[in-house]
Amino acid sequence: MLSMLISPEIKELIQNRQFLDLKEILMDWTPTDIADLILTLSEDERVLLFRLLPKELAADVFEYLDYDTQIELIRSMSHEKISELLNEMSPDDRTALFEEMPPNVVKQMLNYLSFEERKIAQQLLGYPENSVGRLMTPDYIAIKDYWTVQDTLDYIRKYGQDKETLNILFVIDDFGRLIDDIRIREILLASPETKIIELMDGNFVSLSVTDDQEYAIELFKKYDRVALPVTDSTGILVGIVTVDDVLDIAEEETTEDIHKIAAVQVLEEPYPNTSIFQMIKKRAGWLSILFISEMFTATAMGYFEHEIARAVVLALFVPLIISSGGNSGSQASTLIIRSLALNEISLKDWFYVFRREILTGLSLGIILAIIGFLRISLWQFTGHVYGEHWFLIGITVASALIGVVCWGTLMGSMLPLLLKKLGFDPATSSAPFVATLVDVTGIIIYFSIASIILRGTLL
Repeated sequence: MLSMLISPEIKELIQNRQFLDLKEILMDWTPTDIADLILTLSEDERVLLFRLLPKELAADVFEYLDYDTQIELIRSMSHEKISELLNEMSPDDRTALFEEMPPNVVKQMLNYLSFEERKIAQQLLGYPENSVGRLMTPDYIAIKDYWTVQDTLDYIRKYGQDKETLNILFVIDDFGRLIDDIRIREILLASPETKIIELMDGNFVSLSVTDDQEYAIELFKKYDRVALPVTDSTGILVGIVTVDDVLDIAEEETTEDIHKIAAVQVLEEPYPNTSIFQMIKKRAGWLSILFISEMFTATAMGYFEHEIARAVVLALFVPLIISSGGNSGSQASTLIIRSLALNEISLKDWFYVFRREILTGLSLGIILAIIGFLRISLWQFTGHVYGEHWFLIGITVASALIGVVCWGTLMGSMLPLLLKKLGFDPATSSAPFVATLVDVTGIIIYFSIASIILRGTLL
């Protein structure tokens, strides 16, 4: 990136105290590049560089920094500078900052805001956590249906400078209720005398302040919008949500699901910023649960101790059997969890999933069974490893693979749907958790099949 390439030059300017030259260079940079540069500097250099920025640019740069860096900079500022920064920030990004702070600190930060900005901040913070209300911004352009295109353009020139986006204009009635939205290109291509009502089609999509943020992600993906209006329970337009905020939420949700699938509690901070103690705390719980669950595998093997004692060769294939079942279950679990997240399937599709996974599991089991039987045959022909009953052993292993893989596939696909039905996060049925459950049942299936096929010979 540009900031990375010029970073040594910037550091030299800082060390030589050439602040005027430094400020002149930074004025040509984008806020994201300046934010990247700040993250490469030491704490003292960060503070020094940030203080050089004009307040509007400083607010833009601040919004692209991570929470820890933001707090670090706030601590270095005077009360006056904090007030300028917070008042200049966009309401949605300011709300995101406040959400990370302890309540007593938020209360102090609110005192730095002007009356108008404090009112907006308190309104946004008053909505439920993870709701669209926390995500929206009141900085938008609202127009009336009886205006002309010329009236609209004049209004945009007068009030549009500080708005979040001008790509979409929102049409409201005299009571503030949303009645349509119009793309700016339609305004620009229409003649100045055209009435806004002539450009309207009444076909618009909106969010409610109480909608879950994940629902907002779905609408943005479905309708390919850069901004969506947000209304209250009476249909009055109260704000908009822009795609950049939704992308941030989508990244957080995906990260959370990936952590859960890996049987790790969600990290509140980036990996490099998470302490060793926190890392152990986040991973030890699930790892302990999985370890205790694996003890049931040993219990199941103990139950078949007599069979193992009589036919020790059966123990050689235990890792092969249980790993195949665990792997197939992990595959199915991951696929179903992701499909649920993308709304490709729902709970009502459970029988469709059940039917597909039976056929899939059976087919995969047969494939592995053939490979397993060929492996036993090859070892027998080259070294006579398995004795005179090698054929029955091969049939036992092949049959167990079909049963265990089919069972693992079914369990991996049905468990996420069951958890969703019970109101839990499907990602909780993580791949390691499914694999552990299948291990126990795999032992039972394997030795049950062995006792049937090998009875009267090895058993």
